[in-house]
Amino acid sequence: MNSKFNVIVFLKRLIVFTIIVSNNFLNAQRGVRIGYIDMNVILDNISEYKKSTKILDERIVQWKKEIELKKIQLSQFQNQLNSERVLLTPELIADREIEINDYANEIIALQEKRFGPNGDRIKQRKKLITPIQDQVLVIVQQIAIEKKYDFIFDRSSDIVMLYSAKNYDISDLVLKRIQIKEKIKARNEKLNALKNKN
Repeated sequence: MNSKFNVIVFLKRLIVFTIIVSNNFLNAQRGVRIGYIDMNVILDNISEYKKSTKILDERIVQWKKEIELKKIQLSQFQNQLNSERVLLTPELIADREIEINDYANEIIALQEKRFGPNGDRIKQRKKLITPIQDQVLVIVQQIAIEKKYDFIFDRSSDIVMLYSAKNYDISDLVLKRIQIKEKIKARNEKLNALKNKN
């Protein structure tokens, strides 16, 4: 009984070993498949990304105007103090200088809030653009599985790609699939709008 059991275990192990070796051999024969995309090219051709970028740019312009107006106000405070300095007591001058410094610090804090490393610009960019990038990554993963790519790189990222043959660029394929999804979404929105009218 034990010897029969050992033979069965041995045969199972032999079969698993044979499968692993043949699988590795087939993969070695096939070679590694590598593809790449250019995320910037893809994003620049997606209408939803363009809309999100436009919204973000408009907000940035508003924030810059807000800061610029405060800087103009600060300059006016400084000019007013300089023109009235001869009429004021040293205590009043010191008080006004403190107020002006506080206002200047408010401007610096606002700049940091809007454009700092954890500022509104970065947060809004993530909020508007990350879902679109995630959509691209899902499609890239689908293509990688379908076409049996082992690696797909982003040419526009920090990875240095010294040379890349065009036939490994799958950016157009990714873009086509995204555009198809956009068309389907637009068609569904039109159908829903027509249903709601009736």
